Amino acid sequence: MTSLLIDGIGSLVTNDPALGSGPLGVVPDAALVVEDGRVTWAGPRSRVPQGAARERFDAAGRAVLPGFVDSHAHLVFAGDRAAEFAARMAGRPYSAGGIRTTVEATRAASDDTLRAGVRRLVAEALCSGTTTVECKSGYGLTVPDEARCLRVAGEHTEEVTFLGAHVVPPEYAGRPDDYVDLVCGPMLDACAPHARWIDVFCDRGAFDGDQTRAILAAGRERGLVPRVHAGQLQAGPGVAVAVELGAASADHLTHLTAADVDALASGGTVATLLPGAEFSTRSPYPDARRLLDAGATVALAADCNPGSSYTTSMPFCIALAVREMRMTPDEAVWAATMGGARALRRTDVGRLSPGARADVVLLDAPSHVHLAYRPGVPLVAAVWRAGVPAAGAEPPSR
Repeated sequence: MTSLLIDGIGSLVTNDPALGSGPLGVVPDAALVVEDGRVTWAGPRSRVPQGAARERFDAAGRAVLPGFVDSHAHLVFAGDRAAEFAARMAGRPYSAGGIRTTVEATRAASDDTLRAGVRRLVAEALCSGTTTVECKSGYGLTVPDEARCLRVAGEHTEEVTFLGAHVVPPEYAGRPDDYVDLVCGPMLDACAPHARWIDVFCDRGAFDGDQTRAILAAGRERGLVPRVHAGQLQAGPGVAVAVELGAASADHLTHLTAADVDALASGGTVATLLPGAEFSTRSPYPDARRLLDAGATVALAADCNPGSSYTTSMPFCIALAVREMRMTPDEAVWAATMGGARALRRTDVGRLSPGARADVVLLDAPSHVHLAYRPGVPLVAAVWRAGVPAAGAEPPSR
């Protein structure tokens, strides 16, 4: 049994309103007790239980919050699309067609190359405070390539998503229904054992509502839980299909109808917003305020991918959400932690209250508000994952 007291916390975000003020459950002048990888106590430092831990870490008045939960990422890929990004910045509009460039590079890459890329990105995300990350396939688009991408993803996270329905690959051009049959049959048979989730890009240039419904239904028959890429390029059927099939999340949501907003507010599907994609494609940002005011559950995720959002930084996404999507700093931090946990249907992460996994982020700042207040500044001073120092934490005192 290992035990750690993180003491001298200037401001502790617990995400438990029973422990502190507001929806974030903020406790000033706080402490946190961790035993065997779990939070066992959180509250004012003046009330720390006697003999609570064998080791002590002094936060020196800095802020502590839960590790970020990034519920949407495409980390298994090869190649680079910097030229495409430069062209967009020069005025070329974004389309889903660039995905095929990454498919070609990924198919040609070795398992070791793919593995090294995922390892690099997961480590990069950890250094900016991400302790839970979802990872999709979707750049193989053949039965063996999708299966190997999922196996590589599974080496780095338990939150693995099968996205064989990312786009129709070139060899199926003009035959999208034949590709849907492949995804629903042999591809799912090979891939379902390696995934927890199934996702479909339901949008212009990808898959329509009927195709999306068929693919998600086939995935559910094999025990996978649906997620949907919806409304990135235009309003469409993605949100309605997601809510109808009980999807854990509908992601992107740049373009929404009033009916979409009502459906997300009244159903159990989390609205996951990906502001890094809008930043990198010069698209309009989602209207988070509209969703929040309607009562929808909102998550933020980085959408790390080589084409439309090549970032692993959740602090960057928080700053964008506050500046461009009309979220308050509290709402954005909740969405990047507890919101992501809700999108992954996890109760053990996204919070720092008793029973939670001790995924802890220490900021070199007195408050979580500084994540939006000081954009671009590397404020993450230390990270613990399941109570174990994972980035930046100096040895504790005994």
